[in-house]
Formats: sequence, C-alpha cells, structure tokens
Amino acid sequence: MTATVLVVDDEETARLVVSEYLGSKGYEVLNAGTLAEARKILNTGRADIIVLDVRLPDGYGPHLLTETAQLPIRPEVIIMTAHGDVSMAVEAMKSGAHDFIEKPLDLLNLEESVRRAANTVSMRRELNHLRASKLNLDTFIIGSTPEMLKVVELAKRAADAAVSVLITGPSGTGKEVLASYIYTHGARAGKAFIDISCPAIQPTMFESELFGHEAGSFTGAVKKKNGLMEVADGGILFLDEIASMPLDMQAKLLRALEERNFRRVGGTSLINVDVQVIAASNRNLKEMISRSEFREDLYYRLKVVDIDLPALEKRKQDIPELVGYFIRKFNARLGSNIEGITPRAMDALIQYDWPGNIRELSNALERAVLFCDDRDIDLNHLPMDVVAHHGRNTY
Repeated sequence: MTATVLVVDDEETARLVVSEYLGSKGYEVLNAGTLAEARKILNTGRADIIVLDVRLPDGYGPHLLTETAQLPIRPEVIIMTAHGDVSMAVEAMKSGAHDFIEKPLDLLNLEESVRRAANTVSMRRELNHLRASKLNLDTFIIGSTPEMLKVVELAKRAADAAVSVLITGPSGTGKEVLASYIYTHGARAGKAFIDISCPAIQPTMFESELFGHEAGSFTGAVKKKNGLMEVADGGILFLDEIASMPLDMQAKLLRALEERNFRRVGGTSLINVDVQVIAASNRNLKEMISRSEFREDLYYRLKVVDIDLPALEKRKQDIPELVGYFIRKFNARLGSNIEGITPRAMDALIQYDWPGNIRELSNALERAVLFCDDRDIDLNHLPMDVVAHHGRNTY
C-alpha cells in the first residue's frame, strides 16, 4: 500500500538519510525539523505515519501523541530514541505510539516498523471507508494490488457490456462475490440474479432445473415448472463450479446461449430469453478439455471476458484492507465494536499461507471479533493454525 511518512528530527543529515531511504521503498515522505513544522503538516491531514524524535528544539516530541489523538484519523507514531530514553519510549507506547526504535538507526529495522505501521493504516482506511459509505458488505470487492485492480477493471467492463464472463480461481477466492459485484454494477442490477451450484444438482435433473419441464414429461412431473434460465430472463444466471456440469448438458447449454432460446423438457414451444451468464470454476478447464471432460466450444462461448482470481497467498499486500473490511462487517453482524488489530496479530495474518483463501480469512476474523472483548484483536483471538504458524516463523 502507499502511505505518507512524516519524519520529525532536528538533525538535518539524519532526517535526509531516513527520508531518502523510505522514499526509495515507495513511501511518500514529508520532513519537519521542529514540532511547529510538524503540527502544520499534521493539520493538512497528509501524514499517515510519523517517525518522531524525542528531543526537538521547541519541545518534547512525544507530546504529539496527545495532540494526534484528537485528529479524525490518528497517524501511527514511531518514536526514535537514544539508548537512555528507552523507558520513556515504553511509556510513549502505552500512550498510543506504534513502536520505538533506538538511535543510531538501523534502516532495515526502521523499514520493518514503518511497514507494520502502514499495514495498520491500510486496515483503518478500509474501516473508515466502509463507515463513510453505504456499500453492501456482501458484494464489495477489496484489493489494491495490481492483480486485484485488473480484476475489478475487467469486472466493470463485463458489467457495462453485459457479456458472458468466466471466473476462475482456487476455492475461497471470492468468485461468487465477484459475480455479485458484476451484477450490482451493471445494467441488470435490480433484475433477477439466479445462483446455481452445479455440483448440488443431480445429473439426471440438470435439464429440468435449467430449462424447466412440462407436466407429465417424466415420472414425478405433476405440473409445469419454469426453469432457472427462464426465471433469470432479463438478469444474470450464475453457474457456480460449471466444471461439474454433465457433458450432455454442456451441449444443451451452449445451444441455448447461442440461440437465446430453449424448450422445456417435454415441451415443443421455444422460449426466448435474454440472460447474461457468469460461470465460475476452481478447476483447470483447459486440462479438462484436453481430457474431453469439458466442451471446448462452450469454454470459448463463456469466456468473452475471463477473470482469474489469484490465491490470497499471491496478494498478501491486500490482507490489511481485507482485515479492516471483515472487522467492519462482523462488527455490524455480531454487534461488536472492535477498532483494530495489534501489530503482532496482523503479522500473524500476513505470514500465514491461507490455503482456504479469503473464505478462511473471513472465518478467522469472524471468530476473532466474536471472542475479542478488547478494543483490538490480538493473537489469542486468532485460530490456532494461524498462531502456530506465526510462532514457528518468529522463534
């Protein structure tokens, strides 16, 4: 994530060294040599993180902790202290400082401290963004990594054009959430959104579920039934885990998509429909095609726009934003008032590999919000798998 760091130090050489180093790591850096200069910058609201010296020409640096506590969005403060002031720095942390580092500075340690502060800033931005908006928490897409920005751009284009979309990615990456995003941001918002879980339908009942049937068309068909494609007319049909669809149904679906019509089972009349189809799969459809397990023509018919959702392990930079999103979501659902998460708990979430992807992260944060009686989520509120992995990587 991008963050703006305010370096407050009266030693110009030290200030410039820190500024140049953090600037080379992608941070925007502002400089102040006095408390007065720092206050002017803070009043602009530009600083996300403050790297603050203790002893300044016009006052005691940690006094800024009290002042920043009154700001609408409080910057994270990292205290720079000489060896003899360590006890003071510990007291400063009790007053809200994010961290302290001793002089002479180790730039790698400073970068790590700033990185942790930036994670907290990212999480709080997301919380504040959601508080200020009226977004539907179940359909909002989170992520600012290049991979996710590309995903959202493709989704917006697909929504505007109302074309067929194929969403691929591992289980738990949010394929259904992305389908909902396309629905709510397109011209078909407010129309039908029919969600079909292909693995949940018995192969012999697939045609009836999708296209409907006439009364008496087979044993048990005592009355006419409209199929889900007919119900979705004018809206969106979401076919989740389409790889589970039987081959004979794939051929019938392809024909229906190309002709924009179909017949009910046992029926003779063509039923015309206007349906945008979004399909999703956690399996490699190209490999299935090579084994004749999935129709190549249907594959290309579905992927007018193809969107691949990366595993959470591949975009860990998004975790702080996702944490803020889920805290806000579960605060509302569980009646809690969690304000954030401790740096060590955030580190544990970032270090973990998340084999279950965003779904697993969501479950972990729901548990944490449920069991947290404090202001911030800490390690003891997280699942044991996450804590154990953090312990192995820390000691």
